[in-house]
Amino acid sequence: MTNLSVNLNKVALIRNTRNIGIPSITKMAQICIDAGAKGITVHPRPDQRHIRPGDVYDLVEVVKDVEFNIEGNPLEVSFMEIVRRVKPTQCTLVPDTPDTFTSDSGWDLTKDKERLIPIIQELQSLGSRVSLFMDADVEQVSLVPNTGAERIELYTEPYATAFREKQDLDSTWQKFADAAKKAQELGLGVNAGHDLNLDNLAKFCTIPHILEVSIGHALTAEALEMGFYDTVRAYLKILG
Repeated sequence: MTNLSVNLNKVALIRNTRNIGIPSITKMAQICIDAGAKGITVHPRPDQRHIRPGDVYDLVEVVKDVEFNIEGNPLEVSFMEIVRRVKPTQCTLVPDTPDTFTSDSGWDLTKDKERLIPIIQELQSLGSRVSLFMDADVEQVSLVPNTGAERIELYTEPYATAFREKQDLDSTWQKFADAAKKAQELGLGVNAGHDLNLDNLAKFCTIPHILEVSIGHALTAEALEMGFYDTVRAYLKILG
């Protein structure tokens, strides 16, 4: 079974439009866990547009019995300060710049490998598993073992776009299947995330042995209609 990690960034974005603390990040995390989610994901960016450092620290006790996945660019000082303090289950390293609207590409390891290696080693010394955010590019995926990272997270926006627009879907899906297979052959675990939703998730997860999907934007939007608990349950039904 593929695990679901719920990304709470968009819950925090709504909370940040007022200064009265609702919706509560910790309460929403607990609802997701009660519904059966196996993990909680946050991506604290330097501009604090959604998840803030305080949210990360507040979540530590709530997520003690599930996986805590913190995403971010490890080349930013603030990110490393947070993960050194929290020591999450997993760090998903993403090559975002501070002004990036949303994550939009994976690492280019021909350029970034040497910078990442000591960071990955430090994170592992803290007890965190490391996953690299990667495009569905077999050549790039083949370089991941040289970094020491244990997993990749496939950046699935191109698949979601192909599904939504009903264009080149099979060939796009195949690229992801090929990248996942290569990673698994190299001994890497495979996660996935970005624009996955209740409509497109089932087909994507016909790719064998996807360990975890991280879903936030679509799940939060769907929860406006269905409620957070029931939406998480709907995702788990697909993943089961």
